[in-house]
Amino acid sequence: MAYPEYLFHDNTIAYTFPARLLPFGSVTLILRTAEEDVTSAYLLNNGRVHPLSFYEKRGGFDYYYIRMPLDTEVFYYSFRVVFADGTSAGYDRGGVCSPDGDARMPFFLIPGQAVPDWALGAVMYQILVDRFCNADPSSDVLDGEYLYEGKPARKIADWEDAPVPGEDFRHFYGGDLQGIINKLNYLKELGVEAIYLNPIFISPSSHKYDTQDYEHVDPHLGKLVKDEGTLPLPEDTDNGHATRYICRTTHPENLKATDALFVRLVKEAHQRKIKVILDGVFNHCGSFHRWMDRERIYEQAEGKAQGAFQTEDSPYRSFFSFSEALWPMNEQYEGWWSYGTLPKLNYEGSTALEEAVLAIGRKWVSPPFCADGWRLDVAADLGHSKEYNLRFWKRFNDAVKEANPEAVVLAEHYGDAGDWLKTRAWDTVMNYDAFMDPVSYFLTGMEKHSEDYRPELHGNHEAFWETMRGAAGHNFPSPSLYAAMNQLSNHDHSRFLTRTNGMVGHARELGTLAAGQGIRQEVYRQATVIQMTWPGAPTLYYGDEAGQVGFTDPDNRRTYPWGEEDEKMLRFHKELIRLRKNCPEWRNGSLHEVHSERGLISYGRFDARHASLVVINTNRFAMTREFNTRLLGIPANCMMRRVFLSTVDDFRFHELDRSVKDGVLTLTLPPRCAAIVRYAPQRKLSFFF
Repeated sequence: MAYPEYLFHDNTIAYTFPARLLPFGSVTLILRTAEEDVTSAYLLNNGRVHPLSFYEKRGGFDYYYIRMPLDTEVFYYSFRVVFADGTSAGYDRGGVCSPDGDARMPFFLIPGQAVPDWALGAVMYQILVDRFCNADPSSDVLDGEYLYEGKPARKIADWEDAPVPGEDFRHFYGGDLQGIINKLNYLKELGVEAIYLNPIFISPSSHKYDTQDYEHVDPHLGKLVKDEGTLPLPEDTDNGHATRYICRTTHPENLKATDALFVRLVKEAHQRKIKVILDGVFNHCGSFHRWMDRERIYEQAEGKAQGAFQTEDSPYRSFFSFSEALWPMNEQYEGWWSYGTLPKLNYEGSTALEEAVLAIGRKWVSPPFCADGWRLDVAADLGHSKEYNLRFWKRFNDAVKEANPEAVVLAEHYGDAGDWLKTRAWDTVMNYDAFMDPVSYFLTGMEKHSEDYRPELHGNHEAFWETMRGAAGHNFPSPSLYAAMNQLSNHDHSRFLTRTNGMVGHARELGTLAAGQGIRQEVYRQATVIQMTWPGAPTLYYGDEAGQVGFTDPDNRRTYPWGEEDEKMLRFHKELIRLRKNCPEWRNGSLHEVHSERGLISYGRFDARHASLVVINTNRFAMTREFNTRLLGIPANCMMRRVFLSTVDDFRFHELDRSVKDGVLTLTLPPRCAAIVRYAPQRKLSFFF
């Protein structure tokens, strides 16, 4: 009798060596089979069949290996085995398949891919700076300081006020870089290893996705050492009279002091072994950018060339697409999604623009700033064709890596990212398709903006695994998957805790109080357990760990609730992250589904020494189930320990022994629970080298 379910291979270090593959180097690949189950094994590559060699028996398994040469192209492969009973099977990223024909989802390796090691499995933390911590009120935007689309900027006096739909972009709470510096010890204690900052460059909005100047950090997030003051502006006054606003863009004292504060932030973060990732908004800029200058902010500035909106002779005219056909929607230039305040940059029409953005990419990851990488906003929208975008982002990634080889380049992207990752245009992505979406649907049935409820997906284990295997298997090279930003919430989507209440809609219809009504913390804990044990970089959105709620943008951009934290939830995050750091298989181990049925999923994470079984029961009733732990490569008879259990009412981190007999672990699962059971012997399980 054949046992194809015990076939296993992936691109973790236990089965693929070395981890970082060089062009024209070689790779050793290992295939696991049940003991004495296979008589021969082959690797299939580019129409050729290569026999594997037997290596050893260990723990009830046989291990076969092969060493293959690489060149500069993507290396695709799959396996074929012949079982002792004479039958045969194929094996690829999708699991057991037909031994004939092409693999459905071949394994693939990318020589020269250089995802930095620190990003693989790093615990990340996203911060919208204006909403995190206000440590320096002297730098706050003032009421009426300047106008945005004809209405005055507003300083929000009460830190706890919820954002106002339709007005939030011109409302400021005062969070700043000093606030982040002051909270670095908090982040370190939480277990954070990297900070992702929403845009921090000069911009008149609170979200700053409408950049005014990529060369400097906004002094309202940093230092206003020279402040000429301002008076509230009548609505018909232009920003040329807003002296404090102009002060921040023209006085070098402010720019120098604020940029220096950013240098200090990065230095202090690095001292705590925390990386800092910047948000690069390069698809579009703001209409106030000096390249466009629709608001005439720079018109009289000494030593500044006129903007593209002011004259056809501007050196920046080719940076944008002007056409009478676009009038009057966007003042005769192309705007991203037709927003006049967001002029789309015209890369195909300007080599000078290309070089300017490449220089910006290099600048901020180089001394003295030394940022650790870029998150690229709407990266696939950059140019006007995918072919161009692939070429440009490859140049950008190369430029960033040349300046700082340990910098990461990750992209905001929806859909199939395979082409972008395989060509090394990006290192990895924000993992919507293979994490946020399937986790949200399985646990809550809710779409990630809280705009729809899908009952057919709620508790649907088949849809969960189909999405995870399809998106993860097809899109991701292994290093990209293990560095992917796995989020439950962020600045564009409703907070996951709010999604657990099942309310469909926005704050403008339901009211801001509704975001915190009927929430289910046990469901949120289940999601976080998946987040912390799934391959990738688990990324917390500021305040989620403290119990913050919110519907989609802008309600999801509420301030961090300092002094009002949910201490129970905060303790849960700290202890779970601490457990993660004590379980290396969660960071870089293999993944294998173990048993799933309606309302229940379970999977293993395992490396050469350790194995963890994660079980999520979303049902409203208890259930007793048997789990085949042999799939995780552990002995048929051994002891495992339950190291975590979350129930409807509580959670606990304590060790409780569980016996594995003949490869079966029997667990009784409470309703709506999450459980983690772990095997951690002293000896290695299976390791080739």
